[in-house]
Amino acid sequence: MEKNVRMAILFDYYSEMLTDKQKEYFDLYYGENLSLSEIAENDGISRQGVRDVIVRAESIMEDAEAKLGMIRQHQELENALAEIEVHLTEIANLNSTRFKNGRLLELCNLIDAQLQLMKK
Repeated sequence: MEKNVRMAILFDYYSEMLTDKQKEYFDLYYGENLSLSEIAENDGISRQGVRDVIVRAESIMEDAEAKLGMIRQHQELENALAEIEVHLTEIANLNSTRFKNGRLLELCNLIDAQLQLMKK
């Protein structure tokens, strides 16, 4: 996964663990695509100071993911839901071509509705 995408996902999950300054610099660097020098100039600190804050923020969020695994768990859940959806479609297709059972169709529709809610 591209680093910028990974950092954006980490920020979505773990930004509340950061200080306001870490959030600000992180967002300016990754979200607004400002350079370290631009951020430093705007805030009146050194480029290295900005880099240190951003690297620390990255480290905090990477450590949190390593311990909590929320992103990994979310991805596993999405994969499981996609697999369930594939199987549900297969069941619905078998029912419509072979069994034509109204209750089975109703159950497929109920399961599908729940899947759609879970995917939001």
